[in-house]
Amino acid sequence: MGDHDADRRFAAEATIEPDHITRARAHALELGAAPVSAPVGAQIAVIAAVSNALNIVEIGTGAGVSGLWLLHGSPRATLTTIDNEPEHLAVSRSAFADAKIPAARARFITGRAADVLPRMNEASYDIVLVDADPAGVMDYVEHALRLVRVGGTVLVPRVLGGGAVADPVRRDAVTTAYRTLIRETQASPAVIGALSIVGEGLLQLTTVPDRTS
Repeated sequence: MGDHDADRRFAAEATIEPDHITRARAHALELGAAPVSAPVGAQIAVIAAVSNALNIVEIGTGAGVSGLWLLHGSPRATLTTIDNEPEHLAVSRSAFADAKIPAARARFITGRAADVLPRMNEASYDIVLVDADPAGVMDYVEHALRLVRVGGTVLVPRVLGGGAVADPVRRDAVTTAYRTLIRETQASPAVIGALSIVGEGLLQLTTVPDRTS
């Protein structure tokens, strides 16, 4: 085992997941969903907390796990979660009820993100989490950057593609999309970006004011 693998394993073992999120994870895995790992969940909770986020959008429910982590970090926030799998949304509702999240603080939208996102208000959200179909990640992130306010943050888990992105031999469409996303956003003056390699990886993009004006 290499040093990086040992570090990731230690981080995973050191992360303490709240019981209600652990239960949601078990249900998500039974359903065949792919929730974010506990180390990534803990990171997004910290970002929600330090952002004092009040309005959050989640693209892809992860059957409730990622949303619960976000609300764990920012208990006063309202979460809008979008998924085209009604069963995943139903499990998310149950997970939120189990966690005693007030119904007014969670909005569940069934539909394709590509159809829903263009109808949402620009610059109105503190955080947008993009955890949907990897093939559409570039489009989803573009929408997400439009939706967050200045100083808001877009979060993209799984961006390392299970190790594929770092492998120069891998050139499939999804790997190339992730690789392009990382490179373009790191070079963009419109955001401050950071790439975490904990868990399955997390790209963090915080929008900044227009510096040309």
